[in-house]
This record gives sequence, structure tokens and C-alpha cells, in this order.
Amino acid sequence: MPAYIVVDTVIKNEAEMEQYKLRAKPLVEKFGGQYLARGGQLVVKEHKLWSPTRIVLLRFDSVKQAEDFYESVEYQELLPVSRKAADRTFLIVEGIE
Repeated sequence: MPAYIVVDTVIKNEAEMEQYKLRAKPLVEKFGGQYLARGGQLVVKEHKLWSPTRIVLLRFDSVKQAEDFYESVEYQELLPVSRKAADRTFLIVEGIE
């Protein structure tokens, strides 16, 4: 079943975020993922549990594939850049066929 990575981001440092984005995209693609949304217009209709700010949505073929991406040596080496650039909530959710 497909899996989705959902990331809500508050950017703290634009220059660092640009470096992160340049390096993250090829990694996502290397692990078979694709971007479905990357910080586009956000219309929040309800927010009792969560007030999202900037959403990135990725699709992978499975939860394992998404986890392999996140746990990869390459992505783990990139995480410090992300953490300097932004505060995030990062989750993986299994989709349906």
C-alpha cells in the first residue's frame, strides 16, 4: 500500500532551508518518493488538534520505503541542516489503494 510523509514546517532560517531542499529532493527521488505538495497555498478549515503552517507531502510505494528514506545514512546526515532551518512535525501514514 502507498505511504505518505507529511511534514509541517515553520522555517527559521531561509538560507539553511534552501540548502536542505536542494539536498533532500534527490534523496526523496533516490528512495522512490515523489513530492505531491511542497509549501503551497494552505486552506485550514478545522484546527482543534493541530494548526498547520507549511505542509510538504511526499508519496512512497510503502511505509517501509518511506522509513528506509528517513532512516537512510544520507538523510540522517542531512537532518542537522533541517533542524537548523526549521521546526517540524514529521509523520508517515499508510495510505489506501
